[in-house]
Amino acid sequence: MSVKIALIQGSDQGSKEKNLDYTCTKISEAATSGANIICTQELFTGDYFCRTQSDEPFETAEPIPGPSTEVLQKAAKDNNVVVIGSLFEEALPGLYYNTSVVIDADGTYLGKYRKNHIPQDPYFEEKFYFAPGDTGYPIWETKFGKIGVIICWDQWYPESARSLALKGAEIILVPTAIGWLPEEKEELGEAQHHAWQQVQLGHAVANGCYYAAVNRVGNEDPIEFWGQSFIADFYGQIVSKGSINKEEIVMAECDLEKLKKHRQIWPFFRDRRIDTYSDLLKRSL
Repeated sequence: MSVKIALIQGSDQGSKEKNLDYTCTKISEAATSGANIICTQELFTGDYFCRTQSDEPFETAEPIPGPSTEVLQKAAKDNNVVVIGSLFEEALPGLYYNTSVVIDADGTYLGKYRKNHIPQDPYFEEKFYFAPGDTGYPIWETKFGKIGVIICWDQWYPESARSLALKGAEIILVPTAIGWLPEEKEELGEAQHHAWQQVQLGHAVANGCYYAAVNRVGNEDPIEFWGQSFIADFYGQIVSKGSINKEEIVMAECDLEKLKKHRQIWPFFRDRRIDTYSDLLKRSL
């Protein structure tokens, strides 16, 4: 079976309502172009509010399922597409998660993934807002294939992608919000982007899967989000890639039958020496 992935690379439109409208429009556009699985960028209903610590963003959090989930469910059903949407979840007052919802092509809410790895850096103040995820690494068998989701900082940890692949994920989708800081860009900008892209391409190779990372674009003081959303095949080859600064839909075909055959002749899962990995459960050795 061949499926087409679409990534909605955009910028903050100024309000939750405008961002939802924009995203639903892009879902329809992508579906018209043949997309089967469509993924948003991280926290797509607003700006990347984690640049500072403030109590105001908590007012924008919502339950899951909730109002934004329902909007995405309708968009999925109307367009016969699988939708992955990244939202700010309120589990209860005082407990919040960075969460992605997964919706099947008939509009059915399949479940959610809560971001496991929570960063804490200047202008990426996520530990102030989000508890670490408690959903593990679920996968979903959708109309268009078995998919898994990780979110942004998760993408730097090979264990996250491996966990999804071992459960059968054929496609890993990664909502992201990452960019350059002005004081670092000249000296480190190229190296930072290279590291981000290369570590994820390695996940595609090591796990024999299609891998799709979707980033936002635009300047949100002081971050310059670097876009460059991409879809890679199981050889780690980028088959479609977005620009640095344009809103666009990044799309690519994924042949799941070829993926199956590839896994048969590159048997990484067969040759894993799981009896030698116990030290990985320790914080340090």
